[in-house]
Amino acid sequence: MLVLLVLPILPILKVTSIKGFKDVFPPAGTRRERMTTRACRVLESYGYGRIELPLLEKGELFVRAVGASSDIVEKEMYAFTDKDKDATLVALRPEGTASVVRAFIEAGGAREIPVARLFYTGPMFRRERPQKGRLRQFHQIGAEYLGRDDPAADAETLCLVDDICRATGIHGARILVNSLGDRECRPAYRESLTNFARSRIESLCADCRARLERNPLRILDCKNPGCAEATADAPLMADHLCDPCERHYGRVIELAEASGVKLQRTPRMVRGLDYYVRTAFEVVADHKDLGSQNAIGGGGRYDGLVAQLGGADTPGIGFALGVERMELAGGAEAEAVYADSILIAPVGESCEVAAALLARRLRLAGAAVEVESGARKLKAQMKRADKAGAGFVVLIGPEELAAGRPVVRDMIRKADYPGCFGLDDDAEAVLEAIRKVGNN
Repeated sequence: MLVLLVLPILPILKVTSIKGFKDVFPPAGTRRERMTTRACRVLESYGYGRIELPLLEKGELFVRAVGASSDIVEKEMYAFTDKDKDATLVALRPEGTASVVRAFIEAGGAREIPVARLFYTGPMFRRERPQKGRLRQFHQIGAEYLGRDDPAADAETLCLVDDICRATGIHGARILVNSLGDRECRPAYRESLTNFARSRIESLCADCRARLERNPLRILDCKNPGCAEATADAPLMADHLCDPCERHYGRVIELAEASGVKLQRTPRMVRGLDYYVRTAFEVVADHKDLGSQNAIGGGGRYDGLVAQLGGADTPGIGFALGVERMELAGGAEAEAVYADSILIAPVGESCEVAAALLARRLRLAGAAVEVESGARKLKAQMKRADKAGAGFVVLIGPEELAAGRPVVRDMIRKADYPGCFGLDDDAEAVLEAIRKVGNN
């Protein structure tokens, strides 16, 4: 007797991405790359060089640099035990400064590189609640200036941040600045703030009560309305600065503003990382897509960090800008029109050879060019151009092919410019003609 076994048909489960990790498709990815490129050009104009950092570091690095009691280390760091014989705790980098300082020390530190200007770009990882412009894998543009402790270095850093915001088209960017004092004057302020907070402890949230013993300055940064009200008249660091810190801060403001940078003194501003001293700043942008989460980056001075991580006592100042927040603040819009982002639309298969030849020449000249199929209707090709984020479309139909002069359509203005270059012109002449269209 034949017995048939009927096996259950199991459903095919769809594998999805991890919460807080996001794919970025073109044209968004292309716009992001171009925005980052603009920022990098500004950094290079200030004498900074790119440093490539590993994604994975020893967890101890961030415990020592950021602080064992910080939210990053306690709650957010992606850390696990490696399979090596020492069972080393390793972590995906949650921020870039500690990694740059570690690399600086390993490369010989101040002995080999008395002054270093280094910048980096790439992903960071924090296991926090995903929010607008801040995912669990997010991206940063950061820079570190090691080897100088004078106010001019701080002022130049603020100028650099301002120039990056301008170059990438960030709307309504403002730089908030404060001084956090140093090892001489901060302990007395910390004690004063702690005593004040204890007198209002019943009004503080659970997080602020925990911060009170570990990092009381963070209570000034709490977004809980009850905490903000309870600490409205809290003592401020500005009233406890020692003379050297006060002179340093005043000179930073003077030099930066003399260079045309508008600063907003913010006495309650603190930074979430333990290593900051003296100058600290935050970059915010007033843009509808950001809402209340309007901080796009920040930074400050960290003079004791290199020594804390085992190197020679070397001063430093740096910053990091969140790429996703920059995009929400309008940075991506600044790259919407890009002269070398072109789609060639042949109208009919008879025009495909001319389209392919033109595309090849333009690509060899460095342009980003996409060629559509001549079998598709023109309306479908134009929809594709919109979706691809093309700045310009070159239309080649039978009449344009016969005349040897195509039509250029500006996709932002939705305007046509017939005959502005010839199909036999060299690539540089074609690109120059398209750029002129964009500048009209």
